[in-house]
Amino acid sequence: MRFLPALLSVATTATLVGTVAGRAAAQKPLSELRPALEARIAKHKGTVGLALLDPKSGELLAIRGDETFPTASVIKVPILVTLFHRIAKGDLKLSDPVVMLDVDRMPGSGVLRLFDAPHQMTVKDAATLMIALSDNTATNLIIDKVGIRTVNARMDTLGLPHTKLWAKVFQRSATSIAPDSSAKYGLGVTTPVEIAKLLAMIYRGEAVSAEASKMMLDMLDRQFYGQIEIPRYMPADVEVAHKTGEDSGTRNDVAIVRDPKGRDYILAVLTKNNADDSWRLDNDAAVLIGDLARIVQGAMRASPSAQ
Repeated sequence: MRFLPALLSVATTATLVGTVAGRAAAQKPLSELRPALEARIAKHKGTVGLALLDPKSGELLAIRGDETFPTASVIKVPILVTLFHRIAKGDLKLSDPVVMLDVDRMPGSGVLRLFDAPHQMTVKDAATLMIALSDNTATNLIIDKVGIRTVNARMDTLGLPHTKLWAKVFQRSATSIAPDSSAKYGLGVTTPVEIAKLLAMIYRGEAVSAEASKMMLDMLDRQFYGQIEIPRYMPADVEVAHKTGEDSGTRNDVAIVRDPKGRDYILAVLTKNNADDSWRLDNDAAVLIGDLARIVQGAMRASPSAQ
């Protein structure tokens, strides 16, 4: 009988090794998705860049991954990261007051422009509006707090040199730090790989700090817009923390996707030069992004995490 514990230990070890090996075997390389993704992209009338990143292993699949694209409101994620960096340094507090005046009202996305002025809120509330509702008025109030060049310097420090904010929203002529780049890209610029890497930092708790990353992830989880892009065909149990960006011929969505039945992943899809620049729910680029996300999600659920 004295050999029974040893035999049980050996059996348990063998079972665990077999389970881990089975998971590793089931986890297919991201490169296997390239043909299906490229086939769908080939049907689209426009330029498409994509980055699919496993934030745990670092495995990456990229299509035009290092090409620069207009960000539209996706640049609000780098602004958010910079804000939390300044808070960590002690330059700002989430509880600091922010006041909207009549002159601060900006058109487009958001609700703050509808409020009576002057209207006071906290930095945290303005940041939440900037992400959850893509509020342009709130975004400019946050930019006033952090500074355009500070955002770009922070992205450089994080190893994301092609991710830049050029001006305040709807104030290009008065605030652009690079008029030629503003004319080409609009509000900001990034690449699929760089914005995916930034989201991976948030996922891993490395963007500023674990606490700050958790708060940023929570804000991205509250995204009101963009249900017709990456989340379009997602299963109900999949959590998509994301930020969209739309402007004329540009439709973008970048996301941290957490699947309790599959692999977590980062998906960034950026587009430009789209033939369909309408604002319909079935805009060609919006449907494209949904289709690409569906291809990725199906494969990632069939290939669960080995960790």
